Amino acid sequence: MKIPLSPPSLSTLLSRLGLKELPRVLSLQLGPLVAGRYFHWDELRHRTAPQSLSHEAWWAGIKIARQGLLKQLPFQDKHKRPVLFGMPDPVLRALHNIDRRVGGVVTMDKSIVSGDDRDRYLVSSLIEEAITSSQLEGAATTREEAKAMLRSGRKPRDRSERMILNNYRVMEHIRELRDEPLSPEMVLGMHHIVSESALDDASAAGRLRRENEKIRVMDAQHSVVLHDPPKAASLPERLKRLCAFANETDSEPFVHPVIRAILLHYMLAYDHPFVDGNGRTARALFYWSLARSGYWLMEYVSISRLIKPAPAQYGRAYLHCETDDNDATYFIIHQLSVIERAIEALYDYLAHKTADQRSAECLLRQAPGLADQLNHRQVAILSHALKHAGHGYTVESHRRSHRITLQTARTDLLRLAHFKLLEQRKRGRAFVFYVPEDLRTRIASTAHRSRPKRTGD
Repeated sequence: MKIPLSPPSLSTLLSRLGLKELPRVLSLQLGPLVAGRYFHWDELRHRTAPQSLSHEAWWAGIKIARQGLLKQLPFQDKHKRPVLFGMPDPVLRALHNIDRRVGGVVTMDKSIVSGDDRDRYLVSSLIEEAITSSQLEGAATTREEAKAMLRSGRKPRDRSERMILNNYRVMEHIRELRDEPLSPEMVLGMHHIVSESALDDASAAGRLRRENEKIRVMDAQHSVVLHDPPKAASLPERLKRLCAFANETDSEPFVHPVIRAILLHYMLAYDHPFVDGNGRTARALFYWSLARSGYWLMEYVSISRLIKPAPAQYGRAYLHCETDDNDATYFIIHQLSVIERAIEALYDYLAHKTADQRSAECLLRQAPGLADQLNHRQVAILSHALKHAGHGYTVESHRRSHRITLQTARTDLLRLAHFKLLEQRKRGRAFVFYVPEDLRTRIASTAHRSRPKRTGD
């Protein structure tokens, strides 16, 4: 990745334009956007300027329009220059959409957003975010292996799996902290969880980097320095300021809760206060902030899954901010786009899972001797099993997926084995319940069996 070209300063441009060209630029009443987009100079200079303007004059007009939008935050860069943000139309539009879809009451199938089914979908989301957030920072393992580890509860085999397990643990941990004000100790605690047993220097887990620990953000080839973070001596004070901002509810200027969460993500990543695990900690902080502000559905959304296919855009959003007067609007717009797409993916996922479950229920209704004997967790297993012949379920994986007791999980699986809908086999010391190849036929055949006594949920 190349560092984007820094724009000429507005003061320099104004002096170059002079008394003749400046009035013409002002008369055009250029806005902060171009074709609805918040372009950086590095992008704008490759586009055709309007009204035969020079690119410098065009940029000057845009920067003048942006001055009225930008507000100062209680943050500074490493050179003590203020960090700014704006609320152009794309930001307002995205916030409205996000508030409409994840803030407050969301119309959804009750079986998805309540009870044990809600826990099941939450676990799936936590697993997804844990895996992709770790992969963004170099974890190398297959998704299936990672999911099997988290669902089965087995110990991680290498550092990559340890990173993923740690991420899963911190995502669960922040759900318990949503009502607590943020403190430096809490942030250090988050970092300790994400980096435990995953660092070359074990003592670096849960502490700020030291002066002798030179940390730089490099490109993928480790040939270009993309970001040189603030000095270690400034980190304690910068972390205090970050926590104070996180805890504000009535600040001036007003900062929308979603924007606040994004800015916490941005500033922690900018400060890079740890020797490793900064991105994972920053994304955990983002989720904590949204949970604290009542955006409960965001627990079910994985932003890292959308960042991972295009990490260069993620990195470029940071660089656009840093090279254009610390204008964090670039990162805000990028993250809002990621959030919107993640929400859309969640709704599609829920619709797909709802259809799968209803299809399984419809099939079970054709076997009335069976349908009345199964609870919603067992139906959920069958809806998954119908598409995954040969898959194996364990008591532990079922317990973790539904957040139930071991005894309840064991009873669920044994009941399905009793009806011969799963095949129980010994593997090591534990039993595994496998999906038979002819599951659909077996479900249909149970219509002719007698109805055993029903067990409760």
